[in-house]
Amino acid sequence: MSDEVTSPPQPGAVSGRRPPTPQQSVLAVRDEVAKLVVGQEGVLSGLVAALLVRGHVLLEGVPGVAKTLLVKALAASLDLRTTRVQFTPDLMPSDVLGQTILDPSAGPGGFRFREGPVFTNLLLADEINRTPPRTQSALLEAMEERQVSSDGVTRPLPDPFVVVATQNPIEYEGTYPLPEAQLDRFLFKLVVGYPSAEQEQAILQRHDAGQVPHDVSQSAVRAVAGPAELAAGRAEVEAIRCEPQVLAYIVAIVRATRDSPSLTLGVSPRGATMLLRAAKAWAWLSGRDFVTPDDVKAMSRSTMRHRIALRPEVELEGGTADGVLDGLLATVPVPR
Repeated sequence: MSDEVTSPPQPGAVSGRRPPTPQQSVLAVRDEVAKLVVGQEGVLSGLVAALLVRGHVLLEGVPGVAKTLLVKALAASLDLRTTRVQFTPDLMPSDVLGQTILDPSAGPGGFRFREGPVFTNLLLADEINRTPPRTQSALLEAMEERQVSSDGVTRPLPDPFVVVATQNPIEYEGTYPLPEAQLDRFLFKLVVGYPSAEQEQAILQRHDAGQVPHDVSQSAVRAVAGPAELAAGRAEVEAIRCEPQVLAYIVAIVRATRDSPSLTLGVSPRGATMLLRAAKAWAWLSGRDFVTPDDVKAMSRSTMRHRIALRPEVELEGGTADGVLDGLLATVPVPR
């Protein structure tokens, strides 16, 4: 998102006598993360938008562009329970979901369920494509239904529950590409790019001054929003208006992906609903109570780039998902 969307406007000044509004509290998260992370404002805004609609996010970028640090700083700015799991080839589903263990103190039967790291508010799935499909698929129910089924018992996950997964786009040895069914459960696929020259110099200056970037606990980042602020923000996002002509615009964009000769897979109805949710969140972050076609456009690439599949000949010619989507957006009439 950093390469195609600018951040929503900063909130206005907060009076010392009045508590901050939900929007001011949520947007203040960006200021806290900036204390530790230089740049990546668009990606951060996408993460905030996802939190507002309980959407999961896939972060893709080469090593060393602060994907993990960004999520850790975001977690520090939120009063939420956060768990990090390093996905490896030997990780088992029970290592993520939990398992039933023998416990003599558990009463009759002597067994109890030990919750896995998925029972959290913000799950950082680091290098998710390094674990086999069996473990990847263990997250499907958790991501879609926000629950875990084990031994015939269904256990709800905390609210909110959001998965932020990272992956490296250029390293293929020892990796397992995410299946379409799991990709479709991510609200966004955000591309974390290189910083600008000025931002990279600022990073070096911080290191030269002795900042330890990965020690979030020693940073000045503080929690400025929590479950109450996010819940209030979600309620306001759900109330955002979307006129019929804008809904028709979303449908036209989605159907254009299914009819495109450049694609073998178009966007599903789930993708259309997620684009609507993302546009509402972006409108709210921008300070409006209605969705505009520009909101839909702003969210289109991040919401759809991982839901489409290019034809092999298009890839051979150097085509990209973003390029195809830009072409489609240029052909779909924009409502007035």
